[in-house]
Amino acid sequence: MSEKVKEFREYRAKMNEKILASDNKVMKRIYGVDTLTYQDGALSAKVKEMLGLSTSMVLRCDDCIKYHLEKCHEMGVTTEEVFEIFSVANLVGGTIVIPHTRRAVEYWEELESMKANA
Repeated sequence: MSEKVKEFREYRAKMNEKILASDNKVMKRIYGVDTLTYQDGALSAKVKEMLGLSTSMVLRCDDCIKYHLEKCHEMGVTTEEVFEIFSVANLVGGTIVIPHTRRAVEYWEELESMKANA
């Protein structure tokens, strides 16, 4: 596994555990709503992850971008589809999204590399 991907996954898991261990009702509900939102419904979970990736890019949240890239990768989103998502995000978000696109491409390449080496 890529060190970059491993580090992100471990940090996210550790911090989510700490946040949920606080036993704060609002935080638990936010996490619960997040889980429910990305389940299949009128839109498939795959489409919802693609939307999550695009909106995360517009909001310029690198952690969210990495998370949604991983979910998209797991759900079989192709590199061609990812670049169309990037196109929408850059059109809507403007050129300020370009640095996040660079990091997203780099992270996607890490995920693709892991798949190729599996």
